[in-house]
Amino acid sequence: MGEDLLIMAIVNRTPDSFYDKGATFAREEALRRVDEVVAEGADIVDIGGVKAAPGTEVDVREEIDRTASFVAEVRERHPDVIISVDTWRREVGREACRAGADLLNDAWGGTDPGLAEVAAEFGVGLVCTHAGGLPPRTRPHRIEYDDVMADVIARTTALARHAVDVGVDPERVLIDPGHDFGKNTWHSLEVTRRLDEMVATGWPVLVSLSNKDFVGESLGLPVDERVFGTLAVSAVCAWQGARVFRAHNVAPTRQVLDMVAVTRGVREPVRTVRGLA
Repeated sequence: MGEDLLIMAIVNRTPDSFYDKGATFAREEALRRVDEVVAEGADIVDIGGVKAAPGTEVDVREEIDRTASFVAEVRERHPDVIISVDTWRREVGREACRAGADLLNDAWGGTDPGLAEVAAEFGVGLVCTHAGGLPPRTRPHRIEYDDVMADVIARTTALARHAVDVGVDPERVLIDPGHDFGKNTWHSLEVTRRLDEMVATGWPVLVSLSNKDFVGESLGLPVDERVFGTLAVSAVCAWQGARVFRAHNVAPTRQVLDMVAVTRGVREPVRTVRGLA
């Protein structure tokens, strides 16, 4: 993966997504959004066909209809972008890979172990996420951990090892602490503070922080006013070594990540004439 900090832009083919309320459900709007985020510097486009929260049931066929043909269009339109599909179902993963996906983003912690086998079959990457053992599309209720980060590391690294055992290239496996998934706000804040422990496992870490409830509850803000809070925790995670950032707001996230990289000394400033010219 190199040492660059990568942005995974969110494009939801859902009519009821929590942030954009279905703004990219229609095909033309979704394609326009892909063009926009790629122009803004997104390295990965993450396409989802089912919102994470509880809601209207979306069966396998409908999820495939929302994602697979769209993946094919994005692949033709942007041959160099990395295409990810956010799904927990092996059937959806298989059709997405046939259409040209490069990465399967399993946000529900290995609910379907066969998804890793699909990733291996097609030679694509896999994101292994901590969801606290909850079934897909369920919210945590008074969930407790003796040590939340220990649980995060144990579950995600076990999923990563399983992926490699079934044939996924270890260079294409990422782990994700799953902010808000199977966690209350205190849990999400703790895994943010301790993210360096996850980084120390050696697996590249992806974080999905964008406009989430733990940001909103921390600041007392609704979903459409959480951008600055999201950027703040993105900087914290970048400083600790996270590598991939799943985001709605690509351009400001790119600036934050570039500034962190320059401050850490792993990227050169664009221009350095102050005090010299």
